[in-house]
Amino acid sequence: MTTAVWAAGQDYPSKPVTLVIGFAPGGGNDVMGRLLAEHLRAELGQPMVVENKAGADGAIAAQFVAKSVADGYTLLSGSSGMMAYNPGLKPALTYDPAKDFVPITMIGYSQLLFSVPLGLPVHSLADLVKLAKSRPGRLFYASPSSPHQVAFEAFKQKTGIDIQQVPYKGSGPAILAAVSGEVQVLVSSVSDALPQIRAGKLRPLAVTGKERSGFVKDVPTVIEQGVDFESASWIGLYAPAGTPSAVADKLYRAVSKVLASEKFKEGCVAVGYEMSPLMPPAEFAAFQRDELERWTKVINDLNLRIGN
Repeated sequence: MTTAVWAAGQDYPSKPVTLVIGFAPGGGNDVMGRLLAEHLRAELGQPMVVENKAGADGAIAAQFVAKSVADGYTLLSGSSGMMAYNPGLKPALTYDPAKDFVPITMIGYSQLLFSVPLGLPVHSLADLVKLAKSRPGRLFYASPSSPHQVAFEAFKQKTGIDIQQVPYKGSGPAILAAVSGEVQVLVSSVSDALPQIRAGKLRPLAVTGKERSGFVKDVPTVIEQGVDFESASWIGLYAPAGTPSAVADKLYRAVSKVLASEKFKEGCVAVGYEMSPLMPPAEFAAFQRDELERWTKVINDLNLRIGN
């Protein structure tokens, strides 16, 4: 370690740190990012400024952070969509998830959930498939980011139905569209839809994990209902490529303390997010590479593409 790098780690942070979030306020990425920032503030001893840069499935935020000065003062709340799905979906993507960032660690994850407005006469995936086949191309689903789109497109392919996608710039707007009946299906994280489910405004149909979610224990998985598919969304902390290793190490140590705190765990549970096992940077980087390879193949097999 050079003297300059060591000094950078010792002095960091000496001013406020900005955490960039790629989605509109109110969704899981936003809530988890703000929760992390709140707890990191105490660990780092500096203010944490949260900045939402919504649009293009998080690509706008990712590109912004990728091009930021690599000094640890601009960080990304990086979603699975930004880091594992977008490269397959967006041929003209202006950042490289594998090269433009330093992975710090995973923060948490949430299963995906298919739900419908209460006014729709659908109580299971079989009901949804039956309705969709009776009205091909006339039903719509809301998806706030690329993992949600890919999950539902895979479901459509496996069941032979035609439901049209309506993209939104975050879970908040997508959920409002579903609750109001503007769309017939919502594809979201469990965490995002949980308040509306508990309030009796949305009817959950299925979760996409291998096992049922502890947050909606009565909701069967997609696999239980005869469709072989599983998925989850996750969030991690990233710095721009070139960030000094001493700074990245200090961030990892600070986040590790946050993830171990009971208050942070309680905050995650309150918003419906699962805690992941602590991943050191190298392990998180390997996990992301595996996810990128897996979902790029799925996207290519589905022949999905969306513009930037």
